[in-house]
Amino acid sequence: MNGLVEVVNAGIANSLQDLGRIGFRHMGIAVSGCLDPWLARCANALVGNDADCACIEIRAAGPSLAVLSGPLRFALAGEATATRVSAEGDETEVLPWQSVTLDAGDELQVGFQPGGTAYLAVSGGFATLLQLGSRSTYLRAEIGSAISFGLQIPCDVASGPERAAAPWSAGSGLVRVMLGPQDDHFTPAALEDFLAGEYRVTPQSDRMGLRLEGKALVHRSPAAADIVSDGVTPGVIQVPANGQPIILLADCQTVGGYPKIATVISADLPRLAQLRPGEAIRFAAVDAAQAAAARAELAARWQAWVGDLG
Repeated sequence: MNGLVEVVNAGIANSLQDLGRIGFRHMGIAVSGCLDPWLARCANALVGNDADCACIEIRAAGPSLAVLSGPLRFALAGEATATRVSAEGDETEVLPWQSVTLDAGDELQVGFQPGGTAYLAVSGGFATLLQLGSRSTYLRAEIGSAISFGLQIPCDVASGPERAAAPWSAGSGLVRVMLGPQDDHFTPAALEDFLAGEYRVTPQSDRMGLRLEGKALVHRSPAAADIVSDGVTPGVIQVPANGQPIILLADCQTVGGYPKIATVISADLPRLAQLRPGEAIRFAAVDAAQAAAARAELAARWQAWVGDLG
């Protein structure tokens, strides 16, 4: 790798992520990884990377990166935009969904992310230290490289043509779930409320989970509000004693003691990354066959998007 970037402004709520740290949950280590892995794949495809190359996940104000050695190829996927500042001080707007080449001495200043999550990819990926097979950052355990002022990150020099594509989305509408495994801990009325009601994302949400607010889901008894702790995964919807659901995300713990009313299917889990505090979410129940079909349809749609890359 002959390319090199330096962080000159860390921004707010940004982290380095790839497709996750697989195979260590039995040791209590979260998977982490991109909240919207399909969108990260888009960013990587725009610069010619493999799908599992590390990107910068942008959740609020984006970072600013100086190119120390180049040329380098960058691309944004999502709603974020950026400004390219040349070594001579000239400024050019950088739009998402197209790659751009920066030379040594240039700076890329990523602006505020108006949507839920965006991704910045660079040629070759941001080659921070591999830890347990992944470059993903899990700040609670201090695993991975935090984006901070002065951090220098190796990457590859640009090769091949610049690319552009139409925007990609994992979809919209009702979030599909499979009920259980502890849906029997709730009253029949609570199950009806869960599927018929509307919930809103609260400001207490983060990469660990979306905390929702809406009509409280009533447990069958006070004792039913707790279980012997068992395994949890991203997408699980826990309901503590206050009746307000929590959807676990990429940085979630590995076990939990709240009953799980349902689990978001894998095809719809990336959509949660795009929700902002105050936005509404509604659920619909599906079965395993429908969940598998939705996953296959999403993968096929993404492959078609890759095939249309300019």
